[in-house]
Amino acid sequence: MPHDRSVRREGTYGVTEERPHPVTEAAYASPVPPGTGWPDDPAASDTPVAQRAADVVRLARSATDLHELTARQSVCRACPRLVAWREQVARERRRAYAGEPYWGRPVPGWGDDAPRILIVGLAPAAHGGNRTGRIFTGDRSGDWLFASLHRVGLAASPTSTSAGDDQRLLGVRVVAAVRCAPPANKPLPVERDACFPWLAREVELGAPTVSAVVVLGSYAWDSALRAHAAVGYVVPRPKPKFGHGAEVELPRGVEGERSRGAGTVLLIGSYHPSQQNTFTGKLTETMLDGVFTRAKAYAGL
Repeated sequence: MPHDRSVRREGTYGVTEERPHPVTEAAYASPVPPGTGWPDDPAASDTPVAQRAADVVRLARSATDLHELTARQSVCRACPRLVAWREQVARERRRAYAGEPYWGRPVPGWGDDAPRILIVGLAPAAHGGNRTGRIFTGDRSGDWLFASLHRVGLAASPTSTSAGDDQRLLGVRVVAAVRCAPPANKPLPVERDACFPWLAREVELGAPTVSAVVVLGSYAWDSALRAHAAVGYVVPRPKPKFGHGAEVELPRGVEGERSRGAGTVLLIGSYHPSQQNTFTGKLTETMLDGVFTRAKAYAGL
């Protein structure tokens, strides 16, 4: 059994045991208080916190760049059920990760600050992104995602296990429709709606450079269409149907032209790289690589 290097301290979330980060070996409480040095933590101790849905609207709209936006995302407390669940998971931890600290906060978007490709998923995994603080990092879905991105030249490494590792996304940014790990991986409609302004503003801030959007699963497909419509893209009616390899071009409308500059993005659907899909063969490596190859070509990367 490994030596227990945890330290008990009084902190933001009460008396907690601090555990060493797997990359930096610095000790952190679970959940991780903002501004304490966690790798790539965008927030500081004074980052404004959304306590309710109306705060999310205000803080998302007033964020002037991606760093400010992700900092505010990462400390959001607008959904009581999700806050309670993510922090419970962080305190209790899975046995396999008992010696590690858990992020236990909303998981912000990450990757290139001027992306050509945006990837939209559903939500962080309870023992993946909720543990590592980085979406798709440290879980089986991420193993598939990053391996595929690396094969097609969109990621520096085929694996991503922890924040602060050597992974870099090349012209790519990854976001989730819901930023907190939900119980049973099923956010409630009210939680989806409360989180929506974060996604819409991230889409808007990325609009000047993003050409292709890869959407993982039907839930994220609906959220991505809604977010693009909210910031001035023209979404066809009836709403385009999700499917693996489904494509739809979204031109920028008049309102979008006034606010962020004209352009068109290609929305591409992919089955989610969940174990249910990959174990059954519903999604294969070739299928996933094909989607990212298409996105890369469209984006001119």
